[in-house]
Amino acid sequence: MSEYTGSCLCGAVRFVVTGNFDSFFLCHCHYCQKDTGSAYAANLFSRSATLSWQAGEDAVTSFTLPGTRHSKRFCQHCGSALPGADGDDTLVVPAGSLDSAVTFPPAAHLFTASKAEWDNKLETLPAFETLPTV
Repeated sequence: MSEYTGSCLCGAVRFVVTGNFDSFFLCHCHYCQKDTGSAYAANLFSRSATLSWQAGEDAVTSFTLPGTRHSKRFCQHCGSALPGADGDDTLVVPAGSLDSAVTFPPAAHLFTASKAEWDNKLETLPAFETLPTV
């Protein structure tokens, strides 16, 4: 059985996910773009893994967009995305919240009809290992 550790940006919240992930998707819907501030959300899903809070559970808050199934859990101190169960008890874990390595690639892009206009051929852009001089 796999075990993954994770935390928020400020370190107030720490957690462990025990079990295996069923899927890993990159979601390009407008909701995910808004709540990540990026082109897509990278989320892992599991119907069997368990989530254990190690610290800061009281700092975890959530928001559900009225009239939708779209919800987000985050640290009330730093705003980092955090894991939690969705409406059908599927554990949703933002990939970037994990401190442990995820050793398998995403399975698919979702809601590509909503893809950001600037999210094209990004692999052709120059790449820098650190912040370049502007």
